[in-house]
Amino acid sequence: MNDQIHTGDEHGELGDAEYAEFMELAAQEGFEAEEIESELAAAGHGPLPVLAVVGRPNVGKSTLVNRIIGRREAVVEDRPGVTRDRVTYEAEWAGRRFKVVDTGGWEQDVLGIDASVAAQAEFAIEAADAVVFVVDSTVGATDTDEAVVKLLRRAGKPVVLCANKVDGPSAEADAAMLWSLGLGEPHPVSALHGRGTGDMLDAVLEALPTAPAQTFGGGVAGGPRRVALIGRPNVGKSSLLNKVAGEERVVVNELAGTTRDPVDELIDLGGKTWKFVDTAGIRRRVHLQEGADYYASLRTAAAVEKAEVAVVLIDASESISVQDQRILTMAVEAGRALVLAINKWDTLDEERRYYLEREIETELGQISWAPRVNVSARTGRHMEKLVPALETALAGWETRVPTGRLNAFLGELVAAHPHPIRGGKQPRILFGTQAGTRPPRFVLFASGFLEAGYRRFIERRLREEFGFEGTPVHISVRVREKRGRKK
Repeated sequence: MNDQIHTGDEHGELGDAEYAEFMELAAQEGFEAEEIESELAAAGHGPLPVLAVVGRPNVGKSTLVNRIIGRREAVVEDRPGVTRDRVTYEAEWAGRRFKVVDTGGWEQDVLGIDASVAAQAEFAIEAADAVVFVVDSTVGATDTDEAVVKLLRRAGKPVVLCANKVDGPSAEADAAMLWSLGLGEPHPVSALHGRGTGDMLDAVLEALPTAPAQTFGGGVAGGPRRVALIGRPNVGKSSLLNKVAGEERVVVNELAGTTRDPVDELIDLGGKTWKFVDTAGIRRRVHLQEGADYYASLRTAAAVEKAEVAVVLIDASESISVQDQRILTMAVEAGRALVLAINKWDTLDEERRYYLEREIETELGQISWAPRVNVSARTGRHMEKLVPALETALAGWETRVPTGRLNAFLGELVAAHPHPIRGGKQPRILFGTQAGTRPPRFVLFASGFLEAGYRRFIERRLREEFGFEGTPVHISVRVREKRGRKK
């Protein structure tokens, strides 16, 4: 088993000798050392620490998230409670990378504002290593804010207090009033104009651990591997968990969406202990949902973040939906190992089986690398196939290709299938390395821009050559700058 835990060293997962050899290659091709370092550090990071941004509606959480991630990805509109599907984003500040969880999406006054803010903060706190608590300094601390403070205290996670909407020196006094919350220094910020966000992010970096608290694989050799069961409501996640656990542990109800919170279960399966996280189903378009369901999709995101491998359950009796695809995308984007479980297989007739196979081919072609098991959560059919599929996916997720072997492979590949000529130039892959695992992350250095189609071709060939079954593969390409010509 591959138990090296990434220790935050700068050259990804390359050993010293391999790193030295690699840097020599890079120098010959005219790349600057700093350029290579930053690329390897970026690709070689282990799991990133998680920062949650919480606060009551309309205090400017989404604007602040955009400011932190440096691009307008979280949708911002002037009316409170505008939502979007994504909840986690990657960010970087002062050379350190972390994930941001934006809870701004769940703001409808459905459960009563206090209940919804409390639930949202609870989710965020559970998933996070540190929390930014956003308060509107022009309004001051409200009762809802006080309720969130209580939650934060109970959780004991590090908190950075952000006094938002401080647009000029005159508003600084309003921010100072927030000392009364007892969370330490309020950082005066204008998320809209960017004022003060740098100082606040410096405080965030002090609060965040360099690596997240949970090291994958339980940190100890042989700790239980973590599995998230995900899928849309009523697809049979709870029934599957009960079948696997061999007893009724989770409320199973015909009513879709009876599961609200993930339930962690240690389960013995195939002679090994696994930690299963059952999750509430993700409903259709988030902003049309009741609060509890949006909360459920946030919880699914949290479960995926905590898991190493995601089992995505798909209902064989229904057509594959956009929702199924969104859930798969969530697992792939989170970089988790993946197993596809087609449930209710025993209910299919020949005709439906034929059409389902076609659908899987067309709708799920982009994850044809994921091991698939056809199961019945109700009868327990083919359950024994789940463990080998999980083990295969985790093995692919942890596979590492030595740099020498990778470059020999890339050399042959480029010779046999050169990149198409574009604008009189033909970009070449000069060399590459695998900077990280869990999932496998490759950095390729090239003489020019590589088209998306060619990148997909490289990924396909990498999979044919080295396996990588059941895992997403990340490929980033660094193009040599003009100045770096070989002498």
